[in-house]
Amino acid sequence: MEPHRISTDEVDAAIDTIAQAFRSDPVWSMALGLGNGNDVDPRPFWRFYVEGPRRFETVYAGDDAGTVSVWVPPGESELTEEQEAAAGRLVEEMLAPDRAAAMFELWERFAGARPVDRPHAYLSLLATRPDRAGHGYGMAHLTADLARWDAAGIPTYLESTNPRNDARYARQGYAAIGRFEAVLDRAVVTTMWRPVGG
Repeated sequence: MEPHRISTDEVDAAIDTIAQAFRSDPVWSMALGLGNGNDVDPRPFWRFYVEGPRRFETVYAGDDAGTVSVWVPPGESELTEEQEAAAGRLVEEMLAPDRAAAMFELWERFAGARPVDRPHAYLSLLATRPDRAGHGYGMAHLTADLARWDAAGIPTYLESTNPRNDARYARQGYAAIGRFEAVLDRAVVTTMWRPVGG
């Protein structure tokens, strides 16, 4: 199925897909304190990052929300000021103080790496439900998304938090433009840029 703008009825399924896909991500699993018997539910955290960009109608889902992409249009922010404040409060509630401080620093590192001198669409999240991973669904979804941005004449930017995905993004026309480290485990985040047409 061609990726489509998610409906209100699909929001919960999209959040579930993101939560499952990023549960073992090198950066986000550590930042959210997942694994090792920790019972933190990351879905309230990820809800902000679906609901925020939904105001632009740039959150897309594949069949049954098995793949999800979250985009932020040029010049816009992922979250409203109110959502950003609420996300901060949630982090303080769900994480120990030292881990909450590390999350706030991580947010700063992501914000500081994003280009500010070149208009672009920002791929905030791309997720494939684990039962569909490894079959090309995520890259097919991304191909369709990129065709839309290409048609609009807009380059795109992303941060790859998992080195295994870097080559996949490179095949889609992305090139690494920088790197930074996560706070808790120094996992490498690669920033990547794709010109119009790849």
